Amino acid sequence: VIASCSTPPVHKMEVRTNTPKLNKHRKTILRMLLASHCRECTTCSKSGNCKLQTIAKRFGIDEVRFDKTEKAFKDEYPIDDSSMAISRNPNKCILCGDCVRMCSETQNVGAIDFAFRGYDMMVCPAFNMPISETECVSCGQCAAVCPTGAITIKNDVPAVWDAIYDKKKRVVAQVAPAVRVGLGELFGFQNSENVMPLIIAALRKLGFDEVYDTSFTADLTVIEETNEFLSKLERGEKLPLFTSCCPAWVRYVENKHPELMPQVSTCKSPQQMFGSLVKSYMKDKYQDDDRETFVVSIMPCTAKKMEARREEFITDGYYDVDAVISTEGLADMITEAGIVFKELEPEAHDLPFGMFSGGGLIFGTTGGVTEAVIRKFIQDKTYTSIDNIKFSGVRGMEGIKEFEFPINEEGDAIRIAVVNGLGNAERLIQIMNSGEAEYHFVEVMACPGGCVGGAGQPFGLADKKRRRTESLYASDKQTNLRHSDENPFIPPLYEGLLKDRAHELLHVHYKKV
Repeated sequence: VIASCSTPPVHKMEVRTNTPKLNKHRKTILRMLLASHCRECTTCSKSGNCKLQTIAKRFGIDEVRFDKTEKAFKDEYPIDDSSMAISRNPNKCILCGDCVRMCSETQNVGAIDFAFRGYDMMVCPAFNMPISETECVSCGQCAAVCPTGAITIKNDVPAVWDAIYDKKKRVVAQVAPAVRVGLGELFGFQNSENVMPLIIAALRKLGFDEVYDTSFTADLTVIEETNEFLSKLERGEKLPLFTSCCPAWVRYVENKHPELMPQVSTCKSPQQMFGSLVKSYMKDKYQDDDRETFVVSIMPCTAKKMEARREEFITDGYYDVDAVISTEGLADMITEAGIVFKELEPEAHDLPFGMFSGGGLIFGTTGGVTEAVIRKFIQDKTYTSIDNIKFSGVRGMEGIKEFEFPINEEGDAIRIAVVNGLGNAERLIQIMNSGEAEYHFVEVMACPGGCVGGAGQPFGLADKKRRRTESLYASDKQTNLRHSDENPFIPPLYEGLLKDRAHELLHVHYKKV
């Protein structure tokens, strides 16, 4: 058999990829993989969405002719549950290497690699140490590309069910911007439509007491981050200011470039702002109610699970965010409850934390944070000026985007870079260190495409991420409010709950790792 990938093409060459000989080889390889593979398919989180399962069915593998190997019988590899974000089960690994390439080449993290040789080869961290003791940033992209469930996202759904059934808890949900354009794909919506009204209806049927939107605290992030940036600019402090919305990016800086931490914004991520804000708000609002507020984040991101368990986000002995479930985790809850998602009647958010601007909504895509900040900068707050922003270079799926944007009539401009994917972030850092380029403001999202491509979303290639992005921009265009500082519930918040407490509730100073 000649491998087409390593054979130089010649004129009039005919390549046959579907012959009896090739199919026999493929079936033999599949049977050998299955002979040493964990076959507990009914309880596997990848069941029904497993590439090995799909290919075996495609080639009509209805029996495994080889006996289960001694290695498979021993089930010798322990499951690594040390990470807050992902779980590793090496017994399900087929050594395809997708996770290794994603971690090393795309994300430049290198937390896992091939180890040992021959029959003993496996994918694991260096010295087979727990994944939590490596430089893993919890982005979860390894789990997103794993075809067999050898790496999966930690499941917090049981804890959420327990909270819903606990009469001593008031269960509050916050839904991230990217979730609304990803969840529908799991229920037959083919064009990544914004299904937020149906999500709200589903959450209420599941038993959530109040349903809010993380876009509200994204608006707060824009205001706080813009003020922080202007303050640094006026005082002549070292720039650029790096965004802090993405916890995987923050952990990456802590691990690989701690010298840059003073330049990372002190703003909490929208998720953590919401947690501290809502718990303080509920404490004041329900003084006579002894129920404990339990905050559930519904996120497209696995790193949010790690972020929610950082010690910096503990207030009075309690975590600001109690549980984080992914987009797929919410879909599992809806399915488990027997809810027919497409037949739900649309419902609206609760207030005040359900009101948001288009600026907060577009946080779900790469460039969204930057565009929202620019909107706050501009003086001419009209739809025409917003349309001009999208042609500045801020939008698009490119790994690194850089541009200048004028901020006043005098012609002053800020130089901006927008990055998605940690490998691209590393390249930008090297460019800055070499002196080739200087920036005032840098947005970084760890996942390719931004949050729409998060590991907690339904798996999708670039075209699907692009559709999700387009759906967010379309939803932004339909909102009545386009600028974060136009959110009518934010000024009363600064005059009330946040008065003298804005820094305490909305900012964080990370401890050295």
